[in-house]
Amino acid sequence: MVLGKVKSLTISFDCLNDSNVPVYSSGDTVSGRVNLEVTGEIRVKSLKIHARGHAKVRWTESRNAGSNTAYTQNYTEEVEYFNHKDILIGHERDDDNSEEGFNTIHSGRHEYAFSFELPQTPLATSFEGRHGSVRYWVKAELHRPWLLPVKLKKEFTVFEHIDINTPSLLSPQAGTKEKTLCCWFCTSGPISLSAKIERKGYTPGESIQIFAEIENCSSRMVVPKAAIYQTQAFYAKGKMKEVKQLVANLRGESLSSGKTDTWNGKLLKIPPVSPSILDCSIIRVEYSLMVYVDIPGAMDLFLNLPLVIGTIPLHPFGSRTSSVSSQCSMNMNWLGLSLRERPEAPPSYAEVVTEEQRRNNLAPVSACDDFERALQGPLFAYIQEFRFLPPPLYSEIDPNPDQSADDRPSCPSR
Repeated sequence: MVLGKVKSLTISFDCLNDSNVPVYSSGDTVSGRVNLEVTGEIRVKSLKIHARGHAKVRWTESRNAGSNTAYTQNYTEEVEYFNHKDILIGHERDDDNSEEGFNTIHSGRHEYAFSFELPQTPLATSFEGRHGSVRYWVKAELHRPWLLPVKLKKEFTVFEHIDINTPSLLSPQAGTKEKTLCCWFCTSGPISLSAKIERKGYTPGESIQIFAEIENCSSRMVVPKAAIYQTQAFYAKGKMKEVKQLVANLRGESLSSGKTDTWNGKLLKIPPVSPSILDCSIIRVEYSLMVYVDIPGAMDLFLNLPLVIGTIPLHPFGSRTSSVSSQCSMNMNWLGLSLRERPEAPPSYAEVVTEEQRRNNLAPVSACDDFERALQGPLFAYIQEFRFLPPPLYSEIDPNPDQSADDRPSCPSR
């Protein structure tokens, strides 16, 4: 669009990622260029940029003040994260009649670099919700004498990273519930539900493994189901507005009376969703996995397992790797513990090495060199792989039971 002799005004960011999408986090430096194209010489009073980041909520509610009186109550709140202004050309003077201090820009394309640093304090992740948003943007304003300013705004994305490789987000989540159906004086058997997932933290694109057991001792046909829900909470003037949205779901097989169903890691994939927002005072975004039993003609039996959707995915070794030195120390200790108990004593040195071999191998070798070679051997590689295998997810299995399966007491059925 041509405005006078200004052909175009654009903003471009110096993106550092492969997708060429401007994504930043707290403490990062945001840099870019304001691109100006003109078709002839123009006089410019100033070229400014204004960068801002803020969270804002807004909703309205109808109120009744009497029998025939009604009014609308507005709820608004705002949190500002940063507000940066800079002048790329010119000055701050507002006197358009002055002929002094104007800059002349010749015909052609011109680039003006800008740069600013995001605050080191935690920022809320960019978000667009039903009653509020978290937005970050840069606006360019070109001011010329006797003319209206040319303005352009361009948004960029901020992620406040959530690393799921933390103990609290790697802990399993589990629960058990039971429900008995009653109809007048007739009481049917209970419906029981137990469910467990391997951890609390996930990233978009991952699949949640659901381990569950559903037992139907009622007289009705029931259906086990699972769903991921996003809950948006907005806060203003001491009030709270909540919106709950379905993200993904799955359905199990129908269970008739007296039947039991077991989910041995049924997968529910997390679609591309916004990460959890946990540190904003006016907007909160949370997730949960609901495993439930759909009961016709009655309230459903359900379990809510909390989830946190993060931005940093699970490392191959989880949170067990801290540093090279500490890991080496842990490896040495674990290696000694792993090989401490043996079924029989090892052969003596004289039994496996002849006198001639002993004389040919008298070159001194340090204990450190011995251990380094052991670290490179196949035994240690296997130990490393075995050590970082995840524990059983749904049931604990005793590798050395004290009694045989035939001697164990059986679990009474319902």
